Amino acid sequence: MYSLPVSRCQAGAATRYLRALLAALCLSLMALAPALAQTVPEMKPVQVSPSAWYVQGVSALGSPENQNFISNAAFIVTPAGVVVIDALGSPALAERLLAAIRQITPLPVKYVIVTHYHADHIYGLQVFKAQGATILAHKEGRDYLNSDTARQRLAASREDLAPWIDANTRLVPADRWLDADEMLEIGGVKLYIRHVGPSHTPEDQVVWMPHEKVLFAGDLVFRSRIPFVGQADSGHWIKALDQLLAFDATTIVPGHGPISTEARKDMQLTRDYLIYLRKTMRQAALNLDPFEDAYNAADWTPFEHLPLFRAANRMNAYNTYLLMEREAK
Repeated sequence: MYSLPVSRCQAGAATRYLRALLAALCLSLMALAPALAQTVPEMKPVQVSPSAWYVQGVSALGSPENQNFISNAAFIVTPAGVVVIDALGSPALAERLLAAIRQITPLPVKYVIVTHYHADHIYGLQVFKAQGATILAHKEGRDYLNSDTARQRLAASREDLAPWIDANTRLVPADRWLDADEMLEIGGVKLYIRHVGPSHTPEDQVVWMPHEKVLFAGDLVFRSRIPFVGQADSGHWIKALDQLLAFDATTIVPGHGPISTEARKDMQLTRDYLIYLRKTMRQAALNLDPFEDAYNAADWTPFEHLPLFRAANRMNAYNTYLLMEREAK
C-alpha cells in the first residue's frame, strides 16, 4: 500500500476548503438558531387585573415542538392561596406554569377550576394534583373522562406528542364534580362558577370575578383564530355567548388567543362563524345536498385568513352538517 504524494498547494487548498465549509455551517446554524429558539413557545404570565394573570398558548395544532401549548390558562392570587383556571396541555407545561406562579407568589395552589375536559386544557392536572390542589369541574365532564374517546385520545397523544405526553401522563378526575352554579370564596375573594353548557362541550364552565370585572370564558371564546367546533351544540353555544355579555366584564380571558377588553366586539367573530356554519349547513341538510357540494358552495372568505382555518374549518362544517341533519328530523 502506498499513498499518493500531496503537494503543499493541494494541502493548503483542502485546508481553506474545510475552513470555508465550517464557516458556512456556523453561519447556517446562527441563522437557524432563532427558529430553533421559537419551537418552544415562551410562557410569560400577563397581568390582567390586580389579582389575576394568564398565559397564552400559540395558534397552532399541538406538536412536540410546542409541547401542546395551544390553549390559555389563568390564575388568581388571593391572600389564602392561588386558584388556577385550566391546567394546559402537558405536565411539562403545568410545571412551567407552576414555576411562573411561584415567581409571583409563594402561596400554594389551592384550587384548579376546569372549564372543560379537552386534552389541551387538562393534561397538566396531575402536576397540580400532586401539589395538593383541589380540582373542580362540572359533572357533565365525567362521562367524557371515563369514555373510550378520552382513552384513545390519550393513547394517540402519547404517540403524537412524545415526549411531553407519555406513559406517565394520566387522565385526572375532579375532586368535586359540580352539579350547579357555585360561589367559591377564598381569602375573601369571591369567584362565581357558572355552567354554560352544553355549548363547546356539555360541561363548559366560566368563572366570573365580579370585584375586578374579569370573566374567564374557557373555549366559549376563541380570539384571532378559527374555533374548534367538534361535537358542540352550536345553537346553545350562540345563546351562551349572549349570556356572557350579561356579565358586563371589562376583561375576558378566552380559552385561546389574547385577552379581550371589548367583549361584544371580540365575541362577534366566534358568534358570526357559528351562525354562518349553521345557516349554510342547515340549508344543505334541508335540501339533501351532499356535504361536499355544500362545502364548496359556501363563501368562506370572511374566515379563511384566520389561523387554523385549513386545519379546522372542513371538520367544523362537516360536524355542523351532521348536527343540522339531526335537528331537521
